[in-house]
This record gives sequence, structure tokens and C-alpha cells, in this order.
Amino acid sequence: MNMHKIIKKAIIVGVAATIGFGTFALEGTNTAQAATATSVGQKIINYGENYMGTPYKFGASTSTTRNFDCSSFMKHIFQKYGVDLPRTSVAQSKVGHAVSKSNLKKGDLVFFSSGSRATGRNITHVAVYVGGGKILHTYGGPGVTYSDLNSGNWKRTYIKARRVL
Repeated sequence: MNMHKIIKKAIIVGVAATIGFGTFALEGTNTAQAATATSVGQKIINYGENYMGTPYKFGASTSTTRNFDCSSFMKHIFQKYGVDLPRTSVAQSKVGHAVSKSNLKKGDLVFFSSGSRATGRNITHVAVYVGGGKILHTYGGPGVTYSDLNSGNWKRTYIKARRVL
């Protein structure tokens, strides 16, 4: 093979490799962004777990971690990672963007019409989706706890979900 053909093949291989690696690098960027959102969601969940069993108190102040209501708990754990949520579950249900129940990811906010103020259509409760059909939230006697999104009261009273990460 003469030198001209060798150089030509080297250029072709180099261009092909550059295009291939460029495509890989671009795809890697989208994957990295998705992984970052997931990892922030996981960090929020992990931080929230530190409060397991913390008592529930309706209307709890956002300046304390001795007790929480559902929306003050969400506000507190998300704020740790730079997401400033509004104070109430109704206001929180209007931020971010809508996500279907079948497309939930760790860190998504899920909303319910549950409890004594529920009509079946109004938002009265908020939780964070943790994966595997589970939510982390606070209510009543157990305080901060995990619940199954797809059974019992939470399945019956589910309204919608929002992605804020």
C-alpha cells in the first residue's frame, strides 16, 4: 500500500471515530442530566428519611423540624437541595410540570385529596415519590413515614403528580 492510501484510510478512520465518540458524548450528556435529577431526588429522599417518626402537626411552622405537616416537610427537604417550594400543598401542586402516575421518578411530588378536608377533587396532601410504588410523607399518628402509593387510602385518593427536579 502506498503512503497516499495509508493517509487516506487514517483520515477516514479518524473522522469515523470522531463522529462516533461525538455521538456517544452527546448521548452521555442526556444520560448525565437524567442521572443528576435522579441523584438529587435520591438525596432529597435520603435527607427526608432522617426525620422518620417526626410527629405530624397540621399547620406546622416552616421554622422548626420538631414537627411537620405534609407541605412543610416537602418544603424543608427540597429546600436543602436548592428547590424552593411554596408553603401549601395546593400551591406546590402548581409548580414544576405534570407527570403521569406511570412515569413517576424519584423526587416527584404526588398529590392527594385525603383527610377531613377532602372532596375527592381538591388537593389536601403531598408526598415525595421514592420509587417502587412507595411515597415518603407525614400524616397523623405515624408522623414521617413510608406508604404504598398503589394501595388503600393513597390509591383511592391520588390526584396528580408534578416534577420539580
